[in-house]
Amino acid sequence: MSEQLSTTLSIAQKQINQMLTMQDAMNSRVSETWRENGYEWYRAIWVECAEMLDHHGWKWWKHQEIDIAQVQLELVDIFHFGLSLRLMSGESVEQISRQLAKELHQGTAEDDFKIALENLASAAVTHKAFDAKALADCMSLMNMDLDELFRQYVGKNTLNFFRQDHGYKEGSYIKIWHGEEDNEVLANLVKTMDTGADDFQHQLYVALEAKYPSA
Repeated sequence: MSEQLSTTLSIAQKQINQMLTMQDAMNSRVSETWRENGYEWYRAIWVECAEMLDHHGWKWWKHQEIDIAQVQLELVDIFHFGLSLRLMSGESVEQISRQLAKELHQGTAEDDFKIALENLASAAVTHKAFDAKALADCMSLMNMDLDELFRQYVGKNTLNFFRQDHGYKEGSYIKIWHGEEDNEVLANLVKTMDTGADDFQHQLYVALEAKYPSA
């Protein structure tokens, strides 16, 4: 292994390690017994794949344009579910992050987004598994590297915590903020912030709090 590749994988592993820790915390926020609850993470993956295909476009009988931002957002959502599925394996966070770093770096070089997405969905449906290589193919074809995945993941994870803290599970959460969906508000806020700051997640949460409409 070259020194450059070793460095790349090391950085990736640290980012994935952090995301795994954040995902465990988010799942525990929803339910402290999430590992024993039998949630069908694999089903969440293939359902998101179907939704993503509509944002990408697949209908040959009508004009469609790829909504890259929305497709990337769906990929981030799938990664949440994929991390959860891997955390259920019983392996340590270090083992999982090491393996995921390799898989996300490798991909399979599939050059048709729809096929790559179907590979991702197929693994979820057939094997109830998360195919990180297929996700890497999808990311590559949408001009999304691991740094961008990390940036968007941290943002969405923060929003997910915010949702839970403001009644998402109970049904009292307000999803439309002054005419914009919360995901749009999140995307606009992240653009104005230093995502590399040590307290980025805290800053973002405070910014979301300031934007959230009062009931």
